[in-house]
Amino acid sequence: MVTAQTLAELIEDDSVMEAEQISEAETDCPECSGNVLEVGYMPSVTEFVTGQKCQDCDWAATDRN
Repeated sequence: MVTAQTLAELIEDDSVMEAEQISEAETDCPECSGNVLEVGYMPSVTEFVTGQKCQDCDWAATDRN
């Protein structure tokens, strides 16, 4: 089972300081139409990011500009 911390690290491709609870995103994966999970996390002290990761493929995205 994936934890919020692990999911955030998969999205970020690096360690993160803290992660919130995992939730299901209200969208399907744009690449494979699979189920997408969402997690909020802090990659650094001054940044909060919401990331999404498909459970069926390697697709991932964040809300960074």
